[in-house]
Amino acid sequence: MDVKKSKATVALMMMFMMLFLVNFPGCFSAASQQPNNKKSTHLKPHNGFHSSFLFPVTGNVYPLGYYSISLSIGNPPKVFEFDIDTGSDLTWVQCDAPCTGCTKPIDHLYKPQKHILVSCEHPSCGVVHFPESPHCEKPDDQCDFEIDYVDHGSVLGVVVADVFSLRFMNGSLIHLPLTFGCAYDLKNPGPYDPPAAGVLGLSNGKASILSQLRSFDLTRNVLGHCLSGKGGGFLFLGDDLVPSGMSWMPVSANSKHYLSSPAEVFFDGKPTGIKDLKVVFDSGSSYTYFGFQVYEGVLTLVRKGLTKKPLDTVQDKALPICWKGTKPFKSVHDVKNYFSTLTLKFKDTQNIQLELQPEAYLIVTEDGNACFGILNGTEAGLGDLNVIGGDK
Repeated sequence: MDVKKSKATVALMMMFMMLFLVNFPGCFSAASQQPNNKKSTHLKPHNGFHSSFLFPVTGNVYPLGYYSISLSIGNPPKVFEFDIDTGSDLTWVQCDAPCTGCTKPIDHLYKPQKHILVSCEHPSCGVVHFPESPHCEKPDDQCDFEIDYVDHGSVLGVVVADVFSLRFMNGSLIHLPLTFGCAYDLKNPGPYDPPAAGVLGLSNGKASILSQLRSFDLTRNVLGHCLSGKGGGFLFLGDDLVPSGMSWMPVSANSKHYLSSPAEVFFDGKPTGIKDLKVVFDSGSSYTYFGFQVYEGVLTLVRKGLTKKPLDTVQDKALPICWKGTKPFKSVHDVKNYFSTLTLKFKDTQNIQLELQPEAYLIVTEDGNACFGILNGTEAGLGDLNVIGGDK
């Protein structure tokens, strides 16, 4: 959902979202086992969808605040780094058109060619603007886009179609024309510039890269990612790779976001009375957000659990709620035993639950304090929606 640091219906049985564990065993080895076969092929359907893409992921929650992968665009191909975002549909990259507010040097920007511009009357433009219709003064006008983010940042640009070079897990290379945004006007209200060149949209919308791959009959509409608390991980598109230890569950077919069935909150293995949470999984959000009532309820339980523990509240520029010990903490492992596990149990599933151990919701800052990595989503403009972000 466009929550930065701070669209289409798919059959329910065909769309899944992985619930992953921080520090999942084998996360890095799975990403490093990509075949080295250099065979190249042009666009063609792969029998029975049995094709998947696997990408190594770099980054971390703190201090970077993002996870990204590298993709090649154009001919000849040029590599760009994309912030992976399961809450956005349109992929976009900083573009030399020229650009206002771009954070990358001009030689690291995407340079569009006139012939790749998508016209306002093209079906791809309608997909980008769905469920609304694009406003075209003339049918051959360029297709513009604008994205406004919760943190008051924004991106303005033009929709283009160019070749992406993607490697299947079997090693074959495919050159695929995909639609994305060429962003030439960026506004970032935060104190730090976004480190990536763009955003990889992986939501349940028709404009997302995953939906476009599915439309070519190249892969199933399945994605998964494992993001380690120590940094890095992997992302896969398609269903050929199902790592052991992962749990899968269906998500709503009536939302462009990955919206789970209602969840109930447990703390330290005990029911809290907090039920029927609407939960969206959004890797583009650096932190997890709970609506006001849920946030206050969970924070009260966390604070109550710290009674008689050797921790004191402290102000830290990194996050709103923080604690200090008798000496600075070097890692989450120094403080995790003072906190309890937070669990989300999902209705209408075969006992699917997401355990957020202290390592998954605490962050140790540069000052050696332990901070609560769950934020008040209502204050961020999300209403009562609950967002599981990239920190989990």
